[in-house]
Amino acid sequence: MNRASTLIIAALLASCSSTPEAPPTRAATNSTLPAMRGFTDNYVVPVTRSNAEMGQDFLDLTFRLESGRAIAAMSRFEGPISVRVAPGAPATLVNDLEGLLGRLRREAAIPINRTDQADANIVVQTVPLNALQRAVPNAACFVVPNVRNWDEYMSLRRTGAVDWTALQTRTKAAIFIPAEAAPQEIRDCLHEELAQALGPLNDLYRLPDSVFNDDNIHAVLTGFDMLMLRATYAPELHSGMSRQQASAAIEPVLARLNPAGQRGGSGVFPDTSREWISAIETALTNASAGTRRQSAERAVNMARQFQWGGTREGFSYYAMGRLQVGVNAGAALAAFNRADQIYSTSASLQIHRAHIAVQKAAFTLSSGDAAGTIALTDSAIPVAQRHHNAALLAMLMMFKAEALDMQGNSAAAEAVRVDSLGWARYGFGSDANVRARLAEVRGLRP
Repeated sequence: MNRASTLIIAALLASCSSTPEAPPTRAATNSTLPAMRGFTDNYVVPVTRSNAEMGQDFLDLTFRLESGRAIAAMSRFEGPISVRVAPGAPATLVNDLEGLLGRLRREAAIPINRTDQADANIVVQTVPLNALQRAVPNAACFVVPNVRNWDEYMSLRRTGAVDWTALQTRTKAAIFIPAEAAPQEIRDCLHEELAQALGPLNDLYRLPDSVFNDDNIHAVLTGFDMLMLRATYAPELHSGMSRQQASAAIEPVLARLNPAGQRGGSGVFPDTSREWISAIETALTNASAGTRRQSAERAVNMARQFQWGGTREGFSYYAMGRLQVGVNAGAALAAFNRADQIYSTSASLQIHRAHIAVQKAAFTLSSGDAAGTIALTDSAIPVAQRHHNAALLAMLMMFKAEALDMQGNSAAAEAVRVDSLGWARYGFGSDANVRARLAEVRGLRP
């Protein structure tokens, strides 16, 4: 999984502004910002789908790569797993890793612990962003088998030693994360890449409730993700199993682990076409602006033709809307509205709607609709908080603060704005980035 940057939301919002860069708000001129905030609750996105459906997900996640290549044999670590953090990592990485390892032990029943020993099974290493992107363009972070550090990876990266499909049993892996990333980006990388180091190697755009989806809507491992990992390490399964063998075993495994899921569901899905995947990937990469917009439009047309609905069609419109921001405001808003309509069809897509809400808030704020902005943000803020997305939460709160100011409620506005800053420090990193986000949102006001 090559996780895309969560900071793209803020960068796109800036291009909505029709005014010159505004002076920073009062909160942005303070010499010191509030302390960084973090999530302390134990909320986990629940498992809601049928075992028949999730059994098919397990097979498709485990026996294919993102490229579509088949994996002949399932692989996993056998026995206790150790994780080491290489020197130079920020304190937030260590704290977030400890929290994640605790969840993996509790929720996925995986025997995994942090160690300082050099022979750890999994090593997490921060690497300068420019070096990481030279090696793997367009990747925010990634995991590689059979290496323990960056130098080993660079010497082996064009060999079969780092081919996931050649594994029978996993013994070691390394996770590489950009050293300059914001705390939330680092945490998100930890969740996604450690999950891949342990289990599924594929991403599926159809999944509504998982980090194993390249739409990057979910920031941290969900109940579904933990169930997939717990199934991977169930005693009924083992390294070297074929897809046919795993297919026979997964149904009773899920029945044992998730008895509430033994109802309904066919486990039959329309496959995601490689042509659509190519179009959406081009839309989200560093191609020319025109090429990206054309690719997003192709993705929308294909999703409509296939009548997918759900995450894939909604994300197609979301991508198109983001790429029309600053180019064609009417087309952008229409795309966001359509994505919101599609996402509203399922209670499992609330976090998807929250991502749409922050985009729509840019339009309501810039048009002077304070009440509309507050309505959008009030519905999305609790969702962003439950899903532990500090960057999204901070942006929503900044929009609400500006809308309250427009209504003349300056005291409430300042309270919300100051509260947003602690979340923004976790979501966006440096004080300069936090102040820039404040200025961008402020600049959208008419």
